[in-house]
Amino acid sequence: MRESKNNYAFIDSQNLNLSIQDQGWKLDFRRFRIYLNDKYGVSKAFLFIGFVPRYKGLYKSLERDGYHLVFKPTLVLPDGTTKGNVDAELVLHAMIEYQDYEKAVIVSGDGDYHCLVEHLRENSKLLRLIIPNRFEYSSLLRKFAHETSYMNGLKGKLEYKKS
Repeated sequence: MRESKNNYAFIDSQNLNLSIQDQGWKLDFRRFRIYLNDKYGVSKAFLFIGFVPRYKGLYKSLERDGYHLVFKPTLVLPDGTTKGNVDAELVLHAMIEYQDYEKAVIVSGDGDYHCLVEHLRENSKLLRLIIPNRFEYSSLLRKFAHETSYMNGLKGKLEYKKS
């Protein structure tokens, strides 16, 4: 399925990370970046992530692994959880970069991306919608079944293992 080398990935990091963790494993982001390149010809991978100062080391590691990080300011909620919704940033960057890529790979199971995925498909710019968990994703994305891949079967290839 290898496509041309001018495809871009737009990744909702929280949706990806939480969906994979809900399946009982941890994603190796370095391996995932290689997978995106090898399988889909992704030359540029944008990772949309909430900015938390104490994770600067993680951010540097992700950049070394080949991700272009796009940060969203975060809020700490009264219950102590950190919130940094990246939906608008992902859609905006997919459109800002629109003329620069041949096809887009969207990584998320969030229905808020329905309009973006639909627009990309209608304009022959959608290469793939990658949903992290086939059992937990928005029903709004079901209409893109022919352009969808799921990560459930990729644990053996993409699981993080401490060395």
